[in-house]
Amino acid sequence: MQQGEAQLAALKVAAEGSMDGYDRRQFPHWSTVSGQCNTREAVLKRDGKNVRTDAKCATVAGSWTSPYDGATWTKASDLDIDHMVPLAQAWRSGANTWTRDQRKRFANDTDSSQLWTVTDNVNQAKGDKDPGQWRPPLASFHCVYARSWIDVKHRYRLTVDAAEKAALERMLHSCL
Repeated sequence: MQQGEAQLAALKVAAEGSMDGYDRRQFPHWSTVSGQCNTREAVLKRDGKNVRTDAKCATVAGSWTSPYDGATWTKASDLDIDHMVPLAQAWRSGANTWTRDQRKRFANDTDSSQLWTVTDNVNQAKGDKDPGQWRPPLASFHCVYARSWIDVKHRYRLTVDAAEKAALERMLHSCL
């Protein structure tokens, strides 16, 4: 069994829950990491090359290649930090029962495959869609995308719906 298949098999399949009560502010994100540096700045530094910041930790230079579309950027303003499993998607798959602290950890998780530096308009096209509704335009990234999505869902004990699971299974086949 290849990486991801066992974790995917262990995920509970359930219809997506409702958006009742959802508000993005229920997932406090871009927490302070150290000094004036927040999670966004930390991920930009982690994912970029030759990244420089000013005295307030704002990124002023660097180069980033978005794994979703392969585009290279030199301005941080052209980039989003994507939540692999979007906050609204997490809400519909179980995060609605979490405490505010659990949601904050999820939204700022730099220890898993949850946060990625990506082209802003590609991330906006993704929105809060799951893999049954959206996949990265760069097909060569589908394997990593599926494994990362599954890792996050498994790590946080979130559910998957049937179409999402089927799409993840198909994307895992690209890992060969």
